[in-house]
Order: sequence, then C-alpha cells, then structure tokens
Amino acid sequence: MNRLLLAAGGLLLSAAAALAAPPGSPAAKLEAAEALYPPWQGGTNSGAPAPGLVFTVPPADSMADFHGSLDNPALVLYASGNYFFAMRGMVRAFGEAYPAYRGHVFYETLPPGLLMKQIAAGGTVTSGNLTFTVKPDVMMAEQRASEAWVKDGQLVAPVVSFATNELTIMVPAGNPAHIGGLADLARPDLTLVMPNPAFEGVARQIRASLVKAGGEALAKSVYETKVSDGTAILTRIHHRQTPLFLMQGLGQAGVTWTSEALFQEQQGHPISHVAIPADQNTTAIYSAAMVPGAPHVEAARAWLEFIRSDAAFAAMAPFGFKRLAQ
Repeated sequence: MNRLLLAAGGLLLSAAAALAAPPGSPAAKLEAAEALYPPWQGGTNSGAPAPGLVFTVPPADSMADFHGSLDNPALVLYASGNYFFAMRGMVRAFGEAYPAYRGHVFYETLPPGLLMKQIAAGGTVTSGNLTFTVKPDVMMAEQRASEAWVKDGQLVAPVVSFATNELTIMVPAGNPAHIGGLADLARPDLTLVMPNPAFEGVARQIRASLVKAGGEALAKSVYETKVSDGTAILTRIHHRQTPLFLMQGLGQAGVTWTSEALFQEQQGHPISHVAIPADQNTTAIYSAAMVPGAPHVEAARAWLEFIRSDAAFAAMAPFGFKRLAQ
C-alpha cells in the first residue's frame, strides 16, 4: 500500500511539474502578476490556531488587512495600516510574552480615518460581500491623532507612544523617471500615487514636507493641480495601493513611510525609494490608546505595556522604525 501511495505521489508531482507554465506564456505571466498582489508575507499574518480551509486567490478573494480569527478573540487591535508587516512579528512576540493570548488576537490594519469610522459604526465593517462586527480594545495611530481623540473622548488616556518613522519617495525599481527629490513631483510628465487626505493621516505629514521642499506652490501642484488633471491618483489604503499601482505601471512615484518601501524591497518586489533629506522630512510618532468600552480591558493593558518592550521593537527594527526614547 505504501509503495502504491508513494508511486501515486510521484505521479502527481510529475504531473504538476509537467503542468508548470512555460516561461513567457500567459499562464506564467498570470502567476507573476498574482505574486505581486496582497496579502504579502505569504499570507501568514493570521495567527489563528486552526485556519481550516485556506482560500486566498489574489486579486479576486483576498482580505489582506484583516488578521486572525473572529471566533471569540481575546484582544482586538485597530492598527494603522502603514506597519501591517511589523504587526505579524509584534503579535507573535506578544503571544510569547503572554501565552494566554497566543492565537487569540484579531487585528485590522487600515488607515486610521477608516478605523475611526468603523468605531463610530459600532465595530461593524463590510468588505466585499462580508459584513462582521468586532469591537476594538486598542486603537493604534500617530501620536497627535491619538491625543486629539483622547481629548474629544473617542479614546481613553494614557496615550502610549513607542516608535518613529520618516517619509520617503517610493518608486519602481531603477527609478525610471529619474526622480531626485520632492521638488520633482511637480513635473507635468510625472504620474503620482498619493495618500488621500480624506482617509489617511500621512497626507498631512506629506503636505508639510512638500511645503518644506517647495513652498505652498509645490504642495498645491501635487495635491490640487495634478489631482484635478488626473496625473495624481489618490489612494484609500496607501500601504497597499501605492506599491501595487507603481508595479502595475499606473504611477511613477508616491510618497510613503520609509518602512513601507523597505518592506517591499525585502519582499523582492520591483520597488525602490528615494530618500528625503532631514530638513524636508517629517517624523511620525506611533502610539496606542484604549478604546472606550473595550471588551478586553486586561488584554488591552497588557498590549499597551508590551509595545514599549524590547521584543516589540525587535519586530519593528528590520523595517527601519526607530525606537522612541522614553
């Protein structure tokens, strides 16, 4: 029996090898294109103890910014999407530090403006044809935003700050448009992919850097003139759409956080970046705070303590984050 099974297995492997798409064929091109779509990191961000049927078919069926199991989570995090790639390691390290929560953390990685809309909707969100409700324990966002939300009662003090990040210009590999700095983004021949100020907090920091580099004229050129004439695309989830649109040839540059460009490069995607000098750059301070009525208060407190730990920063450091001095 074992020999028969081994023989059958060999036949299946041989058949699979025989069916491998020839280089340059439409099937091979499809495989290459699908590899660029989220979820990245091999779809390993769930952390659910029993994943069951794994059905992820990019780009048709892929919920890249919802992580974990909705089956009685012990901790729910709403986290700014621009560090989704670090959250995997942070959540794993949290499970090692607090074994009771291992495999029972659900987290979302969407722009903070969208996450606050979900909070206002009672934790209910619809993605594609799926609607579900999951109320958060902790909201993770840029420090100034967190402090403002505490002030108006949408979050609960204290605001725990833990890491910093800086801006960069993300470009296709090889920088084919020969972009040298922020001032080049006003070029009429250049197509941009930029975060939408209506949804994404990073747009405010980007605008500040544009003003530093070229005054109000540069900021207006990028965020008004080029948007109105169609040479700048505004994203709703820049941490996914900016690199994807650049790889699809829909744009030649987009301003993102440095960590996002480094992650794409580490994934082997055809993405690079152009550094922004310190006198034109803007630094973000990442923070977290509890949400009023958090269902899992003790777990939330444990997370807020954990994010300042050596283990948490070890998960962030490979992507260029800097530790915030306490």
